Amino acid sequence: MERDTVVKEVVEALKIFSRDIRTQIDEMGSQLRAEIQDTANQLRAEIQETTNQLRTEIQETANQLRAEMQETANQLRAEMQETANQLRAEMQETANQLRAEMQQFRAEVNERFDRLEQKFAGLRVELTETQETVHFLASKTIQHEKKLHHLAKQLESIR
Repeated sequence: MERDTVVKEVVEALKIFSRDIRTQIDEMGSQLRAEIQDTANQLRAEIQETTNQLRTEIQETANQLRAEMQETANQLRAEMQETANQLRAEMQETANQLRAEMQQFRAEVNERFDRLEQKFAGLRVELTETQETVHFLASKTIQHEKKLHHLAKQLESIR
């Protein structure tokens, strides 16, 4: 019986020891769960913080890009406006040059027409004088012919 008693005491001691180990294991499990939960919460907080930082950085970068795009667009508008103004100025200058050349051409053409009109006027005067001379000579020729006919009749009547 002593053996049974010893075995019972050993079994009882093992049960107690087993309960103590289970209790310790349960406590360690609870501690591990708490630590895992704390670590998970810390990681969630870090992820959230990193996400917020990234969102902020993305927003800042987007704003910088928008500002750069706007600045570039404004520069392009200014360059386009400057180019348009230069083209307008060049077109105006060309138009003014063409007008000046046309006026010079008109003046030359008018001058030539004036000279032609003067020549034609001189030719008209000469033609008119020539016609008058031809009429005068024709009338004198007719008078001379009449005199010659008259003289020829007189000569015939004398003969």
